Amino acid sequence: MFGFGMPELIVILIIVLVVFGAGRLPEIGAALGKSIRNFKKASDGKEEIEIKAEKKDDPRKEG
Repeated sequence: MFGFGMPELIVILIIVLVVFGAGRLPEIGAALGKSIRNFKKASDGKEEIEIKAEKKDDPRKEG
């Protein structure tokens, strides 16, 4: 498609590992997946787009 073969993809993966670290790769993959999903929904004409931030438990709030 773009002329990327297996050696080029391996080099790109190594660069990504060095820049972001192995621990952050799942987070980056999840964010990329959500972005692609939202882009597809927007291009299909659906009006509802998911833009929710992850909520963490706040110990200061009592409910």
